[in-house]
Amino acid sequence: MAPGREVSVVTIGGKGSSLSSSSVYAIANGISQVRIDSAVTDKLSKNHPLSTVHQQNSKSSFLTLEESRAALVVLLNKLALSNAGIRDILPESIVGILNVGFDPESLDFGSISAFLDSLFRLNSKKFVEVGVTNGELAVLENSSAALVGISALLDHLSSVLSIVADAVAALSCEASKADVSAFNYLDSGDGFSAKDESAVASDMKVLLVGSKLVGRVDLDAISEIPEVHGSFREVVRSVHARLRVELNSMVKVGKGSSGSYGCGKVLLNTVWPLASSLQFLGENSLRRAKFNVDSINNVDLRTQVLELLERSCPTSNSLSDAFQLIWEAKCEADYIKFLHGIYCLLLKVRTIVAWEAALALFSLEKSESNEKAQGTAPARTEAVGGNANAERKGERKKKVLGKGTTVIRQLIKDRLQNQEGDMVDDVEVLARWAEKISLFFDPKDPELDIFLKKVKEIVESNESRRLPKIPKGTRDFAKEQMAIRKKAFSIIEEVFEMHGATALDTPVFELRETLMGKYGEDSKLIYDLADQGGELCSLRYDLTVPFARFVAMNGLSSFKRYQISKVYRRDNPSKGRYREFYQCDFDIAGQFELMGPDFEAIKILTELLDELSIGDYEIKLNHRKLLDGMLKICGVPQEKFRTVCSSIDKLDKQSFEQVKKEMVEEKGLSVETADRIGNYVKRSGPPMEILSELKQEGSQFLEHNESAIALNELQILFKALETSKSINKAVFDLSLARGLDYYTGVIFEAVFKGTTQVGSIAAGGRYDNLIGTFGTKQVPSVGVSLGIERVFAIMEQLEKDRNQSIRPTKTQVLVSIFGENLSLAAELVSELWEGKVKAEFMVNKRVMKHIDRAKDSRIPWMVIVGEHEHNEGIVKLKDIEANREEVVPRSRIVEELQRRLNINSSSSSNH
Repeated sequence: MAPGREVSVVTIGGKGSSLSSSSVYAIANGISQVRIDSAVTDKLSKNHPLSTVHQQNSKSSFLTLEESRAALVVLLNKLALSNAGIRDILPESIVGILNVGFDPESLDFGSISAFLDSLFRLNSKKFVEVGVTNGELAVLENSSAALVGISALLDHLSSVLSIVADAVAALSCEASKADVSAFNYLDSGDGFSAKDESAVASDMKVLLVGSKLVGRVDLDAISEIPEVHGSFREVVRSVHARLRVELNSMVKVGKGSSGSYGCGKVLLNTVWPLASSLQFLGENSLRRAKFNVDSINNVDLRTQVLELLERSCPTSNSLSDAFQLIWEAKCEADYIKFLHGIYCLLLKVRTIVAWEAALALFSLEKSESNEKAQGTAPARTEAVGGNANAERKGERKKKVLGKGTTVIRQLIKDRLQNQEGDMVDDVEVLARWAEKISLFFDPKDPELDIFLKKVKEIVESNESRRLPKIPKGTRDFAKEQMAIRKKAFSIIEEVFEMHGATALDTPVFELRETLMGKYGEDSKLIYDLADQGGELCSLRYDLTVPFARFVAMNGLSSFKRYQISKVYRRDNPSKGRYREFYQCDFDIAGQFELMGPDFEAIKILTELLDELSIGDYEIKLNHRKLLDGMLKICGVPQEKFRTVCSSIDKLDKQSFEQVKKEMVEEKGLSVETADRIGNYVKRSGPPMEILSELKQEGSQFLEHNESAIALNELQILFKALETSKSINKAVFDLSLARGLDYYTGVIFEAVFKGTTQVGSIAAGGRYDNLIGTFGTKQVPSVGVSLGIERVFAIMEQLEKDRNQSIRPTKTQVLVSIFGENLSLAAELVSELWEGKVKAEFMVNKRVMKHIDRAKDSRIPWMVIVGEHEHNEGIVKLKDIEANREEVVPRSRIVEELQRRLNINSSSSSNH
């Protein structure tokens, strides 16, 4: 057990529980004890039919004590997760020896029989008497407990090392007086910068904020910190994500199970990058350590320190040798040796980081002692009448550490319990520091928890006082923009409600399983959230799938709804593309007359775009079944229909030659097939005209049942649009594909034809099978979604083109009190509010302040009350635009304003 730390208890099993790498590490090192949840023990039995295990003559295999204990923890969890054929004796035996302890070479992992024999011997039992069941044998054969256990240790140790290495690197930046300006240029702002590199650079800036020690020395080992530490972070996160799965997934048995061999390959592929990133991290740290030595001014001392470093610290050659051993184990597929090799490499790197920390601290202490020595002469002069200001000036010039590094340095010094404050010239002090810091950076040290927590707090508090910013791909909307948005939303809601739709709101995030598999290749853009409370959730990608989930969950067979809400895409932000934006959706679910809902959805779209008065547009129309028929005619295999559709869908942004190249080189189509597709997708024009061409005698579309149905449906739709006088806005376009997987029938897209370059502004279609994917009956549906953000861009541009300033408020009256009488303002404005007059008030002695306020906010009327007006019982009513004033009795001002503003006084008094 680790000294100085209270032993905690980790519970295995139980509802909603999960095993973490940190828990495996804690139990493996005696920091925590282990127990099994009662819910698990209740389901275990004492008796099950026993299986036969033949004694195997395999070579004995012993792990280190830490690795053996980690393997036992993993095995215990796998037994707890298993639901068949597990007795209580095996888990209880494991818990017993974990909590009591055992010698390093007591457990033989060479074979299942050897393991069980040694395990039960430690519990004073005999394997031949206890036996093993089929269920227990399946877990033992397929759990890969040793591999997963050692990997869990690596996961925890590397996560800790990542934080420690960042903190020490920040100290080295100051000790070597390095130029840290490279940390400012990692985030390009275009959405293409490396996430982890930018995060490391940001953390470095936070740790160093306020530092007067960083200078102008250009050092590669400093400027490369974001790349080296960032790539290490990325690998550590990947390993951690994989271990969460491996630790908490049930053992796979039977067909499709590859056992330990399969798990070994998966872990090898996952953990292998950790080896190379550790080597780079160690070499980078070692270079910084040598730069810290170079910063020591005393030549003799610098030489002694360098000799000590080369004698006592792992070298670059030792890192290469360790990596070579890992490579050989990888080639031999010796998974235990492979993982153990990475463990040894990690310990070497941690030792190097400890030496880097010791040298940074040593250099800083030496620099401070030199400053103190140089500062003693002015102090003696002052004693005989020198100037007191000289000392204060010297103090002002004294160089200080950053706010973060000051805390880091003090925490390390506290751990050293340094009594050699005046002896920093002694290299033996440095050797002792390196040894103590190396022990401090071991997660078994209870004080390291405090250090890690403090570093995280510093980084997360972000005291760099940088200008606040919003995430890429998001926007704030000021009052003028919100005025346009509210106006647009009002128009949209009115159109939707005119068609009998009711409003619906759904959660901003859904279960991940609800969204996955609905968006084809765009599924990669779904925003996943961290696991909170045992559920995997994602931000909604659109409003259609949540609508389908709502209909299915509530057993509805008919529903007409609209929703105006934000959706989220994990996209690379660029001009016109955002990661958070509004969608306005209208959907009809249920059985209706053929093409009736399709017609209404398209008709609503024309009404919306006409009412919003944004200018000229066209609606492209196609049919998913017609598209599938076309691909079949062209010779595309059915399993490639959807992926080829996603390529065709890019024709509005790319030339056919670019799309053809993608279809041939990436999607595997022949050049001839791609050219045949090109002959069709280039056709577009008036709906009835193109329809007539496709239905003419001998058309291949009529030979396919699905495409023939599509042509018949389109004819009904086009006639309905014609009689409703909406056909002139429509274009039949065979290149329209709509990449989403859930469309089954008519698809459409509205494109703006004005000068503002926004592309598609609305889209929709029929999706008859989406609701049924939630395990309920199929409910055919049609929907349309307005790309409201692009519509807003058009509306804002139109306002600019008209040279019109947008009125941000609906305020009708400014109550202007010339003076300091707030109670008078409160009385008068309250009467206006009660009369349903939209009013603001202002109390100020200066007349122009009131005038400017009214003009800036474009408030049309002012009610002016000065001392004279107040004494006479009157007010002045000023028309701002006409610049005309008139006197109105104080008692009649509310009634007068209601008359001029067409506010019904009787209705307002009834409120």
